[in-house]
Order: sequence, then C-alpha cells, then structure tokens
Amino acid sequence: MPAPAPAEEARPAPARKRRRGGARFAGVEDGGAAPLVAPVAAVPELPVAATAARGARFAGAAAETETEERPQEGGADAEDLREVAHLVRTLTRLRREGRSGDAHVLLNEAAYWPAVRFPLLAGEMERAGLAADWATLLWEAAATLPAERLVAAADALSAGGRAEDGEQILRQGVVRPAAEIGHAALALADGTRHRELRALLDACVRMRTPQDAARTAAPDPGRLVPLLLTAARGVSEERHWDVLHALRVAGLAA
Repeated sequence: MPAPAPAEEARPAPARKRRRGGARFAGVEDGGAAPLVAPVAAVPELPVAATAARGARFAGAAAETETEERPQEGGADAEDLREVAHLVRTLTRLRREGRSGDAHVLLNEAAYWPAVRFPLLAGEMERAGLAADWATLLWEAAATLPAERLVAAADALSAGGRAEDGEQILRQGVVRPAAEIGHAALALADGTRHRELRALLDACVRMRTPQDAARTAAPDPGRLVPLLLTAARGVSEERHWDVLHALRVAGLAA
C-alpha cells in the first residue's frame, strides 16, 4: 500500500508593511496577544521658550540623542489622525473584551509615538470614555521617555491646549535621581535643544528642593551650574539665591 503523500508545506504569508508609529496592532486585531560650565560669573542666557527601566532612561539620554529619531516637527497629518483613531477603536474593543494586558501594551507603545500625536490622543481617548487610559499613557510617558522626547511631548500638549497635562508629565519626569537629570540636560545642551533644556531645568528647580536641584549639576558643574542658576532666576530671585546657596554648600559653586 503506497505511503500517503506528505502534506504540502504551508507558504508563509507575505509580511505586512508596518505602520509609522510603532504600535503592534496586528496581533491584537487578529485576536492574538500582542508581543509583549563656563565659570559661574558668566551665566549664559538661554533662548526664550515655553516654559530604560522606568526612571532610568534619563541616564542614557546622552547616548540616545545621536541615534534616536527626533520628535516630529509641525502639525499632525492625515496618517497621525488615522493612527490615533485606530488606536482608540482598538483600545475600546480591548477594554470591552476585558483584555487589559493587550490594552496596556498599546498604551506603552503609544507613549513613544511622535509628540504631535499626544494632544490628538488626549481628545480622542477622553471622548471615547478612556480618560483612565489617557492618565496611564501620561504616566508611561513620564516614567520611560528620554528627556528630549518627554519635553517635546509636554510642549506639544501645551500647544494643543493641554497645558495641565504637559506640566504634569514634566513634574513626574523630573522626580528621578539628580544625576540622571544632569546627564539629560547635558545631552540637550549638546544637541542645541535650548527650548527642551530650559523646560527641563525649569521643572527641576520648581519641583525639587534647592538641595536636590543643586545635585543635578554634579555630572559637569562647569556647564550645568550656570544653566541651573539661569533657570532658577527665571522662577524668582529667592529661588535663585536658594539654589546658589545649595550649590555652594555642595561644593559645586564658588
């Protein structure tokens, strides 16, 4: 009796083109689980601007600056609108089906989307009754984004009428080891990202004690002390003198 013919080898399905934005929607939609200083006396004037495990990525911001794509400039385009609408529809379905793990994967990935999409996400998610998920997305962004992208997201939110959300992620983002904030500031200064640098240091001197703010200058006092004092003076003369005193006590300024 002849042996049965071997089963025809299944051909792999052609690869699908990945959407810009990086969210792995394919597995979710198909029902599968998604994979998971200059001397202190010469204080520079910064240009006028709007004011890796979680919490560890600031420390690597300097290394990431050269390799990481810069945040998208300008306004949202049609693809941004499509991606946002698609995420909101998918997230709504996942919540309805009780698939909280898959929903969290989408929120985590959306935190790394171009900054211009953040105000769009805020509006669409709240209109869909996903305000709690929007709060989670903000927390993910504040906890994991490198400083440059975090500040870009805060800027985009403020420009889109969500200033409170922008301030919130900056406040949450600077509650990290002081040295990590200092390294992030150096990366922004090296990249001539003056607006982002000003916003980061402004949040630092506003939200941290003068002693904590002073410790952010430790990675490179020669460069960071003048920048920190400029940010402190922008808050108030009192804060400027408090930070200067803390820098002197820490041995970081004369």
